[in-house]
Amino acid sequence: MDYSKMDPKTAANFVKGKHVTVVGFQKSGMDIAMECSTVNGVEYPCTVVIRTPHWNLPDYFPWGISLGYLYLNRFSELTVHKPGEGLLLSLLATTLLPLRWAFSKFVESHIKHKHGLAKHGMVPEHSFLNELSSCALSIVPEGFYDRVEEGSIKLIKKAKTYGFSKEGILLEGQAEPIKSDLVILATGFNGIDKLKHIFESPKYQEFIAGSDDSAVPLYRECIHPRIPQLAVIGFSESIANLYTSEIRSRWLAELLDGKFKLPSIKVMEKDIAEWDKYKKRYSYLKYYRRSCIGALHIWHNDQLCKDMGWNPKRKKGLLAEWFEPYGPLDYSG
Repeated sequence: MDYSKMDPKTAANFVKGKHVTVVGFQKSGMDIAMECSTVNGVEYPCTVVIRTPHWNLPDYFPWGISLGYLYLNRFSELTVHKPGEGLLLSLLATTLLPLRWAFSKFVESHIKHKHGLAKHGMVPEHSFLNELSSCALSIVPEGFYDRVEEGSIKLIKKAKTYGFSKEGILLEGQAEPIKSDLVILATGFNGIDKLKHIFESPKYQEFIAGSDDSAVPLYRECIHPRIPQLAVIGFSESIANLYTSEIRSRWLAELLDGKFKLPSIKVMEKDIAEWDKYKKRYSYLKYYRRSCIGALHIWHNDQLCKDMGWNPKRKKGLLAEWFEPYGPLDYSG
């Protein structure tokens, strides 16, 4: 955040002629590494310390096909087990498991080909569906792996912990430190911690955060069943957060306007438990705590639409309804 507040000239002067180490391999980390390599070149290469390799996309068109046709339509959601699904949908998701696997492998093969991940030792251990279901997708800056090839960016893989020494950063299991004049932590922030500190009361902090082995317990990703006077917009993630936050804001406005009522605490907690089970099934590591609905945003929006009395089917024609990607414009009218 400190780095992002600088104007481009100040930022360039800040890193110029320094051995810079960036900790983190999501969007901000990659962007900063690119900027440092542009300023310093191979003379002062930027080192990126990576704990978990990701399926970071070169673009949204794997092998020329829009990602929306693979993951953001109703048919694609049939391949995933959904919260509150009936027997038929459950059987369909089980039957379509090979197709779900094929979609992941198709996208992964494109990413591996475009970035040469195997050559750089950067092939993730989890699937692309796990990445999507964790809302951990990033677009790789153009030319990033070219900089890795030329040596102006160096990748240090799978470093679980690190500390500081006089010379720079010392990684777990390595005797020699990474020479660093400057370390930039692109490690994100703890959203659950920020959510907890809305309250001073430990009781309500525990309510809103939930347990360490569950997603944050919000009904419709907005309302805590035991704190119905509070609405949270924007904590739960998707592929496009403005889009999901907008429809939840509309849902909240309709609720406050008395157009519908919340169900009982018991019903809300049962629904939250179903979503928790889904998030744990498809996310990787503890990313389920981020409450990502990226692979089921239509199913989630269907629930919001039904609550508000809207028709959840927003397309014209059967084929479009099942196979065209859903986006913000589908909910604008």
